[in-house]
Amino acid sequence: MTSELTPQEAAGWALRAGLPLADDRHAGVAATANHIHSVITTLRELDFGDTPPAASYRAGQENTDATV
Repeated sequence: MTSELTPQEAAGWALRAGLPLADDRHAGVAATANHIHSVITTLRELDFGDTPPAASYRAGQENTDATV
């Protein structure tokens, strides 16, 4: 498990990317980055099995006979 991004680390990464942050934004950016990381971690744990890619989905052509 990785540790959460600190506000100071968020400021450093933003600066490296050419996006200097105002001091009052460091905590908010760190919190947002940590939330995104937790969502991606959860998505990586899901087993999509044989689920086709979204590009193959056609709205209105669903099989309405399916049992839930």
